[in-house]
Amino acid sequence: MTGYREQVVGRRWVHSHEEDTGDELVFRPGDHQFPPSRGRTSFELRPDGTYLESSPGPVDVPEESTGSWSLEGDRLILGAEGDRPGHAWEITGVADDRLTVRR
Repeated sequence: MTGYREQVVGRRWVHSHEEDTGDELVFRPGDHQFPPSRGRTSFELRPDGTYLESSPGPVDVPEESTGSWSLEGDRLILGAEGDRPGHAWEITGVADDRLTVRR
């Protein structure tokens, strides 16, 4: 696949956990109509190489974290700041309305 950067940067991607499969996570754009949920993880990759992540907190209040990101071939690397864990995912599919990654 090509053009990952153009398709994923500058957009808010929200975890659509209902669509996950055994080893793949599904993310949808922030304006997607999701079914009700107690909380969803989301992230936005910024053009300057930083990202903002929001995750459900212990009392259902979103907690935000930041870090840096990079694309290394098919790998999306999110390096979190502080004590929060980062992520390293293999991009398996990108479309205007869907991003899939393998853990």
